[in-house]
This record gives sequence, C-alpha cells and structure tokens, in this order.
Amino acid sequence: MMINKYLPKIKYIYDATRVTDICNKSIDDLKKMKDLGVREISLGIESGDDWTLERINKGYQSKDILEQCAKLNEAGIDFWMTFLNGVAGREHSSDHAINSSKIFNQCKPMTVGTGGLILFPGTPLLDEAKRGEFDPLSEKEMLEELKLFVENLNCDCSFITHHTVSGGNLTGPDFLSRKEKIIAALDREIRHGDMDRLASVRSSKRTL
Repeated sequence: MMINKYLPKIKYIYDATRVTDICNKSIDDLKKMKDLGVREISLGIESGDDWTLERINKGYQSKDILEQCAKLNEAGIDFWMTFLNGVAGREHSSDHAINSSKIFNQCKPMTVGTGGLILFPGTPLLDEAKRGEFDPLSEKEMLEELKLFVENLNCDCSFITHHTVSGGNLTGPDFLSRKEKIIAALDREIRHGDMDRLASVRSSKRTL
C-alpha cells in the first residue's frame, strides 16, 4: 500500500470504509492488507434492512453486508459496524431496528456503534421531510428504536452510542454482560427522560 511506502514507520492502520470498497478485494488481498498493518476497519453499514438500504441509496443489500464481513472474518481483520438510529423514518422504524440487529448478529463485529440521525440544512432528507416525503422520529421514538435494536442484538462485542441517558453510560466493552442494564437505562429514559433537552442537544450539533 502507498501508506507503507511514504510512511514506513506506521505499524498499524485503522480504515473507515464502505461495504462496496471490500467487494473488489479477495480474501488473499485482505490478508495481505492485514500483513501490511490494517488491524481494524469501520464500516458505515447504517442499516441491515433492505428497504432502508435502498431508501438511503447505500448501493448494496443485506446479503452483500454478510458476504463482505465474512471475508473480513476469514482474513482476520477486526471491524466495527454502525447503526444509524432514525434513518428509516417512522413507518419502517421497527423493520430497520430488528433486521439490522439480525445482520449484525450474523456478522459478529468487534464493535457495534450507533449514531442518531440529524437532518442537517442543505441535505436531501431534510428537504424530503419538509415536503412530507420523510417522517422523522421524535426523540422518544429514537430511543424506542434504539432499545428495540439493542433488545435484538446478541453478538459478543463492545457497544458505543452517542445517546446519553440520565444516570447511566451506555458505552463500553462486554455488551452481552451489560445488555440488560443498557435496556433498563433506555427504558427509564423513554419513560422519564427530558425529551426537550435531547432535542436541544441534537439541534445544536453541526457535524456527525
């Protein structure tokens, strides 16, 4: 790789990429990349639900996620997978959460990360929301969708989320041993949380 040529002192490489970037790599190619220093890959999966993947123009289906992650596992390269909370809108929220967790479970990533959808000015999705073509989730519904995703997630991984809840930190290693506590914390926030505060925090963000 060019990075090894021009930065020879670098020993380990972390790569943020797409599923489609792995498609043209054979298992042998990936093993060579590992030998050259690639240790972790972050995959912006966003969803494991085919309707949602098509809706947001990801350019692949859930079967492609499974195929490419299987190649990473065989090559011995650790990888992260991200779930984009809220991206399916209200109508497909449950399918997005449940089908994503099913795909994540089969892929067995080292880390699962979640981020919450933000409709930034100038983005097509915000324009669609203004035209009534996209129905975004409320803060409570975002938490309910995240809880549904967590309830159905059963892979042995670390869990990272941008959501903060009152009286609890959801992020950390050993997800399976903490799963019930995470669910309980989300449930408390759904029932008793300050949704206006969460909405204010989200609206103040300028980047992901």
